[in-house]
Amino acid sequence: MTGRTMPKRSWLTDSPVAAVILPVVGLAAAIGLWWGATVVFSIESYLLPSPWDVVVKFFDQPGALLQQTGTSLLETVEGFGLAIVIGIPIALVIVRSVVLERLVYPLLLMVNSIPKVAIAPLLVIWMGFGQWPKVVMVLLMCFFPIVISTAQGMKSTPAELVELMRSLNAGRAQEFFKLRLRYAMPQIFTGFKVAISLAVIGSVIAEFVGATKGLGYVIQQSGASADTTLAFAAIALLSIMSIVLFYGLVLLEHVLLPWARETR
Repeated sequence: MTGRTMPKRSWLTDSPVAAVILPVVGLAAAIGLWWGATVVFSIESYLLPSPWDVVVKFFDQPGALLQQTGTSLLETVEGFGLAIVIGIPIALVIVRSVVLERLVYPLLLMVNSIPKVAIAPLLVIWMGFGQWPKVVMVLLMCFFPIVISTAQGMKSTPAELVELMRSLNAGRAQEFFKLRLRYAMPQIFTGFKVAISLAVIGSVIAEFVGATKGLGYVIQQSGASADTTLAFAAIALLSIMSIVLFYGLVLLEHVLLPWARETR
């Protein structure tokens, strides 16, 4: 009798402690390589500052940098939330109609293929120098992966389960919430996790054009003044923000979808 061999399990894959320690070890190794490169190759700080130089620069002006981080974080979260509010209903409409799917998909691909850097100046012209151009840029970055992941997730429901629900006289609402949405949620969260990383990139791109605050603005200004250490401090804060947002979604997925993790 033959059967599929189950993969070996260890504390590296199953332990909650390892889930925290391993990313920290990887991050520490990357920082160590960065620091080692600056020492071994005697790289000047104006070309590549050491991690310690970046830490010192942050503590020279922590209040200002944290304030700029808050601005970028707000733009990122608002644009990401708006992409969810707009993208998921559009995905559900696409799934319900083959005609709409064939009509809308080429438009989505066309919009997604446009370089977002080229759109940023236009958003400033259309919306001014306030917060909205940044939020819309984040929305454009997040919209496509959220729509695609939601649509594909809704299509992943096994046909036999749909037929079973209908044979039990389940209504459309019951079929949607108890079956289709349940099967789609893991893939929807996959789209969320892709989109949240793109959201941070979108906020920075928008802040490069017509902004007076935000970490992207700090990077642009530090580049103009050749303050490489300040630019790296802003980049480090952006990286931390992206990691926190990503793992926040991972935690939310584990809390809301424990059954999905158990069946993988």
